[in-house]
Amino acid sequence: MNAPNPQGLWHARAADLLARGIDGRMLIDGHRYNATDGDLFDCVSPIDGRVIARVARGKQADIDRAVQSARAAFADRRWAGMPPAARKKVLVAFAERIRAARDELALLETLDMGKPIKNALSADVPAAARCIQWYGEAVDKIYDEVAPTPDSALALITRQPVGVVGAIVPWNYPMLMASWKLGPALAAGNSVVLKPSEKSPLSALRLAELALEAGLPEGVFNVVPGFGHEAGEALALHMDVDAIGFTGSTRIGRRMLDYSSRSNLKRVYNELGGKSANVVFADFDDLDRAAATAIGSMFYNQGESCNAPSRLLVQEDIADAFVKRLAELTPPYAPADPLDPGTALGALVDETQTKTVMGYIQAGIDEGAHCVAGGCRALESSGGQYVAPTVFDGVRNDMRIAREEIFGPVLSVIRFKTEAEAVAIANDSAYGLHAGVWSSNLDRAVRVSRALHAGTVHVNQYDEDDITVPFGGVKQSGNGRDKSLHAFDKYTELKTTWMRIG
Repeated sequence: MNAPNPQGLWHARAADLLARGIDGRMLIDGHRYNATDGDLFDCVSPIDGRVIARVARGKQADIDRAVQSARAAFADRRWAGMPPAARKKVLVAFAERIRAARDELALLETLDMGKPIKNALSADVPAAARCIQWYGEAVDKIYDEVAPTPDSALALITRQPVGVVGAIVPWNYPMLMASWKLGPALAAGNSVVLKPSEKSPLSALRLAELALEAGLPEGVFNVVPGFGHEAGEALALHMDVDAIGFTGSTRIGRRMLDYSSRSNLKRVYNELGGKSANVVFADFDDLDRAAATAIGSMFYNQGESCNAPSRLLVQEDIADAFVKRLAELTPPYAPADPLDPGTALGALVDETQTKTVMGYIQAGIDEGAHCVAGGCRALESSGGQYVAPTVFDGVRNDMRIAREEIFGPVLSVIRFKTEAEAVAIANDSAYGLHAGVWSSNLDRAVRVSRALHAGTVHVNQYDEDDITVPFGGVKQSGNGRDKSLHAFDKYTELKTTWMRIG
């Protein structure tokens, strides 16, 4: 008997899914609808360029309808009025349905945005389920406060849901980024209108169906796919939306703040881009591990991660040998079929992103950086969007590839001499999302981690993570925090109730 072919298995499952058809209609008030004007857009898989679904193109009228549904659900307290233990039960059931639909959700993610199926299965789906469950379990474990007032008064400090939350999420981790917004927003008792990226809308629509199956009341979670300049702008400008949770580019994050000022001054929480510095000192005692982690963290998800350590700062004493090791570690990340469970690096999300990445690679060459690996497109005959993992040496921090977020598999190596120089280079960026420090000198590791201006600093590792710790940045990497109990701050209002006694 022939051994099973995992690659063939996932292609067969994809063929079956596409033969049955993917429902691209929006979900509002618990039901599927076409766009008000009937408009559609093609959902194109970057794996091979084929259209895998036709999706409702939501616009102002559809956002209005979704917001009205969310507002009605919030006003009658069908969700917000549930006891915390009851909301917990629904959210835990929601998480279980995500786990039960693991294969389907992972396949949707891979077909939609090109990530390797093994990553969608092992990381994206389990992490999304854990996020929803964790916030559900936190609901009945958060206590309010009694202020230390005189005996003549009683002052209560309580958290209340903000109301209607607009969530706008990116295409690189469609399901996971949605869960980071949905978990705390729903747990707190809000109603949500989710606008997924037009480049990867499919898993969000399926999530909404699973939430209904788990018992979430109709109208509490609505999904309107569409384009940013239409559905996204309409949601951010809407006068009946109380808060926006946005993850995306810094350029669009600025618009979110503008939309707030032009509408009802809704609170806006931006999780934006990054150009994270990963600093390797010569004194670290396992440089092979440092190099492997630098490569693996950079090329994970095709480099389409806001916290990717795209600036690798290496001390001059070890730089030549370290760069050589980086080049040796790069070939296993050659792009391959995302539906093959052995693939480490899949397709970029679409042709536009591929052209953007190739433009940055050319800019690096033009500005004098030395390309030691990659630097070209790959698998062009497939019809998909593939770029070879690329490593540049001899990068200066004033080059475009060191200043601007590329969002692709491009690593820039910057050499430094002293600790002070490393800190100065690392902090010389408009962004401040993540950073890394590699040193066997404890004093140096602590000293440098304190000096780096970033929301998260990794020491002698990179990208280790958990739902219990906050995620977010400083400077132009945004404000507020996703994950952890701190995320409740974004989706609740602090209310003081002062009572006179006697």
